[in-house]
Amino acid sequence: MRRYSACIEWLFAEEDDSFADRIRRAHAGGLTAVEFWRWTDKDLDAIEAALKETGLAVTSLVAEPMIALTDAANRQAWLAGLADSVAVARRLGAPVLIAQAGDDLPGLSRKEQRRALTETLKSGADVLEGSGVRLGLEPLNIRIDHIGYFLDSTREGLDIIDDVARPEIGIVYDIYHSAVMDERTEDVLDGRLDRVVHVHVADHPGRNEPGSGSIDLAHRLGWIFANGYDGAVGLEYRPRKPGGHAVRTAIASLG
Repeated sequence: MRRYSACIEWLFAEEDDSFADRIRRAHAGGLTAVEFWRWTDKDLDAIEAALKETGLAVTSLVAEPMIALTDAANRQAWLAGLADSVAVARRLGAPVLIAQAGDDLPGLSRKEQRRALTETLKSGADVLEGSGVRLGLEPLNIRIDHIGYFLDSTREGLDIIDDVARPEIGIVYDIYHSAVMDERTEDVLDGRLDRVVHVHVADHPGRNEPGSGSIDLAHRLGWIFANGYDGAVGLEYRPRKPGGHAVRTAIASLG
């Protein structure tokens, strides 16, 4: 049984509403789980109350602070923030924290930046150990949404995870970002699907709802699940139409 998680940064959102209200709308729309990005700018008490009220789960949130892990000078600040993020994830029952590598830094070689990123993730694994929370490093596309980002390759992301060699650390595989970078899911994940801790979907062009563009999302997701993935799929897209029916239609297009 596939589990879909609504990213309430974009889904079930209304102007000037609260994230607690978005959780209630997601529940009314038939969703069983939600996810969001930063936690430091949100009312966690209200979110926790809405989760208890609706019975919805949280599948993921972002590990803060969102600073460049490619810069070794940021390591200690990020690790301190990671400890706080783990506490919030445990409070809300979220099994996954999402980390971004940060930008490709001028004045530092890719080798230096990759070493800094790898060593920071190794130290992060010590913070995560025994918590029941895993961290997913997320490759992003540099053609449209994240120009200048360091990590645009799923293969390189997986190579970094293999260098870290800790079960607490994996990757977030975003099908949209991967497709924009002309990757084939079967090619980049073959033999290493067990490193994927969370999956995101959106269509292209536009980063809108599944079924609105040209990405073969149903095929790619089908391959992922057929090959043993048993985690959640985050609906991280910009909806063109509001409401639960539109979300359910998008889910139906995924097979």
